[in-house]
Amino acid sequence: MRAGLLLLVLGFLLAPLAGLGAHGMDWRHATLSQQDWMAIATSLLGGAAAMVVIILAGMPLAFYLARAQGRLVLLAEAVVLVPMLMPTLALGILLAAVYGPAAPLGRGFAAIGIMLTNTPAAFVLATVYAALPTYIIAARGALGQVSPEYEALARTLGDTPLRARLRVTLPLARRGLSAALALAWARALGEFGIILIVAYYPAGMPVQLWTDVQDLGLQAVFPLVTVFLLATLPVPLWLSLRARQP
Repeated sequence: MRAGLLLLVLGFLLAPLAGLGAHGMDWRHATLSQQDWMAIATSLLGGAAAMVVIILAGMPLAFYLARAQGRLVLLAEAVVLVPMLMPTLALGILLAAVYGPAAPLGRGFAAIGIMLTNTPAAFVLATVYAALPTYIIAARGALGQVSPEYEALARTLGDTPLRARLRVTLPLARRGLSAALALAWARALGEFGIILIVAYYPAGMPVQLWTDVQDLGLQAVFPLVTVFLLATLPVPLWLSLRARQP
């Protein structure tokens, strides 16, 4: 009975993939429009740029949450969790209110040539807001599983705190950090609500899929759906499975 229930749940989770073979789609004549290719490039390049920012900005905070104690840590963790708990459309509206051309912060960036609405920079900004909290929380869990005693031992052998973390803690936490990176990548490429408000143009793959469905119908978007899945799933799946290997 337990095996049957497990198979039922797994089948339920896999059912959407059957949609790729539904509706009598003739894959021999499947094509991608120029807008689709632009959306693919926007998502991959913007997502990669966002991941660099996420790692550089998120790792120090993940270390802080994993190692420090006290009320400030609880406050910092609450601040990280808030964007994860907010509806993405609401978060997009709030970001537009802060970084839009009418907002003081938006005007400040515009004065130095950085427009943060409907530009590639806005796409990266929205993607970072979408995926950074996920990375920080997952990375904090991975770093928290490494005992601080290893760092202390490395410091007694002459390593600086930074060198001890780079040489000892990060290698020991690499599997969990790989999983954190996988989750952040999937979250970054799959974000729709924030980007719809802040960076509708240039459109990434989720927004382009929504536009194509509205203009062309459901069956016409399957080629882009396939590319979207191939771009989003393999790396996270590989990193997640690798993180579980002994």
